[in-house]
Amino acid sequence: MMYEPDCEEENKKRPEKGKSLLEFPEDYVVVDLETTGLRPDLDEIIEIGAVRVQGQKITESFKTFVHPVNGIDPFITQLTGITPDMVEDSPRISNALSQLIRFVGDSIVVGHNVNFDINFLYDKCVECFGYGFSNDFIDTMRISRKLFPEYRHHRLCDLEERFDLHNEQAHRALSDVVTTNDCFQYMRNWVMTKGIELI
Repeated sequence: MMYEPDCEEENKKRPEKGKSLLEFPEDYVVVDLETTGLRPDLDEIIEIGAVRVQGQKITESFKTFVHPVNGIDPFITQLTGITPDMVEDSPRISNALSQLIRFVGDSIVVGHNVNFDINFLYDKCVECFGYGFSNDFIDTMRISRKLFPEYRHHRLCDLEERFDLHNEQAHRALSDVVTTNDCFQYMRNWVMTKGIELI
């Protein structure tokens, strides 16, 4: 069964959480996480991928595995291809988060179903550092639902197929990040071509 927390209740737990935006900035950072499950309070981050975009061009990338405390379930290995051996010598979460926070800075974060990633980052930052992750964020899934309401599904793989894109390694953080950025740029161009207002 999918974990679907009550959004209002969840946001009360995260008072420093950034705002969800509907816009197409020129500069931003795309982020994706691979985790051991769906719940930030129970599960762990095992891979982080990010790219910095400036003037709509990718200028820098960041990726790291994260060594989890409680190991990786075989189902997650089957889904992501990430094995316990691959994360064995990787940094612990506090070190990996410090690197990501430096990379992201005060940039707007873009991601697909990014509320999931933001909640994980927020809760892990609180656990490690005593403060939440507060960057504003843009969800490509939310934009897709607004632009293409006639479609039932808006998963990253759905957008990839719909926009005729190719994800080199689905369910791996950096590959998903690049695909998410391609989708974001596709929808930016769609909006400009059609003269559509997101808000």
